[in-house]
Amino acid sequence: MLDDLLRIEREFNQALDEAGSDPDAVEAIRVRYLGRKAELTGLMKKLGTLSKEERPAAGKAINILKQKVAASLQNAADQAGNARRTARLAQERLDVTLPPRMPWTGTVHPTTHARRELESIFRGLGYTVESGPEVEDDFYNFQALNMPPEHPARDGADTFYLDGGLLLRTHTSPVQIRTMQNRKPPLKMICPGRVYRRDWDATHLPMFHQIEALVVDEGITMGDLKGTMDVVWKRYFGGRVRTRLRPAYFPFVEPGCEYDISCQVCAGDGCRICKQSGWIELGGAGMVHPAVFEAAGVDPELYTGFAFGLGIDRIAMMKYGIDDLRLLMENDTRFLRQFPL
Repeated sequence: MLDDLLRIEREFNQALDEAGSDPDAVEAIRVRYLGRKAELTGLMKKLGTLSKEERPAAGKAINILKQKVAASLQNAADQAGNARRTARLAQERLDVTLPPRMPWTGTVHPTTHARRELESIFRGLGYTVESGPEVEDDFYNFQALNMPPEHPARDGADTFYLDGGLLLRTHTSPVQIRTMQNRKPPLKMICPGRVYRRDWDATHLPMFHQIEALVVDEGITMGDLKGTMDVVWKRYFGGRVRTRLRPAYFPFVEPGCEYDISCQVCAGDGCRICKQSGWIELGGAGMVHPAVFEAAGVDPELYTGFAFGLGIDRIAMMKYGIDDLRLLMENDTRFLRQFPL
């Protein structure tokens, strides 16, 4: 049995040298020499075949060898584990001299871009920026703007009505009435904000953004309206933009008109957005109706004024080449990332 122990020790040491720093090879050697089917385990079972005089010495020799094997395996396993960890750390080492990755940050929405730029242009022309409530009553949204109860604009198919005779404002014109009630002419103001109508397609949204302008003073004419529009759109789009007025009826202006600018998506050549006409309708305009002045407490015999409104979202579409207004409502960061500060 002593010869067997010496042989096992030699074979174990040779196998351990060959395993080197491979943790899997070290584990295989442990199973081979200390497992239930190991040769050392078999020798322990053979102790019963020895005489009483031989048994103690043989058992002691087997235990000493098992302890040496276990200690050697533990040491080899530790070294192999350290070697693997060192190799992994070297592979995963970070180069701290590399420039950092810039984190993704949010951007300003294209509608906000357009609103801020328009506000800046109007402020440069001496206009003030006014605001008002989005939940309005019938007087400010309809009656004061010369729209009697039977007017089609009051239809529930177009307007979001609320309990208690309130509604979501369909335009920002109520801010003009409130401003005229609280300030005496002359005045020049704009009122940007959210408005609500029952629409949903490529060029209409149920919630969208408007900006309306109002000028009230003595001797204001349609020439002032046309000249103001020319200045505003040339500053916003550049000198090539064209403006045109078309006669139209609106209850809050007299005379009234619709105004267009040359399509900035196709440069006036015709596209899906402008319906191949080369023009984009921005909104209604005209000279403030005397009935509106009277409702707001302004003397129509002394003062005249013009007003016009437009959709900020449509302006953003033309400015940034957006072909579907619904993209502005979907909060897709891939889309919004195209409009950095």
